[in-house]
Amino acid sequence: MAIRLQDFGNAEFARGRSLPIEVLWTLLSALFVSSWLPGSAHRRFLLRLFGANIGDGVVIKPGVRVKFPWRLTVGTDTWIGEEVWIDNLATVFIGDNCCLSQGAYLCTGSHDWNSPTFDLKTRKIQVDNGAWIAAKAVVGPGVTVGEGAVLAICSVATSNLAAWTIYRGNPALVVASRELRQIA
Repeated sequence: MAIRLQDFGNAEFARGRSLPIEVLWTLLSALFVSSWLPGSAHRRFLLRLFGANIGDGVVIKPGVRVKFPWRLTVGTDTWIGEEVWIDNLATVFIGDNCCLSQGAYLCTGSHDWNSPTFDLKTRKIQVDNGAWIAAKAVVGPGVTVGEGAVLAICSVATSNLAAWTIYRGNPALVVASRELRQIA
């Protein structure tokens, strides 16, 4: 048995929009969303125009990449930092008051490594309220990041992260619990 990538088929995967809409999104995204133009308003506008649900007060920094905005929900007052890549072949939900730091990568797709044709597999990602995905951290397909959880710099989450817990490493392991201080 050998790997036969020439026989790869993607027929069961639905992209969610027509080819012209996807091409238009790719073009406008490159010019205005992923660009280095300052500000968030035009990014929020374009993401919403193409079907994303974006809450109030969301900050979207330059260089952000979103594969399919029609599969993205972002809650209120969330920050999405420079060079974040939301590779959402499946649904991505990001809650309120979350922070996705510079270079974070949310990946909803993988492949069946036991299949000779390397079949595509997709699973949703959910980032609950108050969670922080630190710089260069990776969240894999099917992962839920619990409320208030932290995924430390350059860490990789391949399984669910418990609420109010801090994770570090590859694979991400528990290092501490997160306890917020009271504001005076």
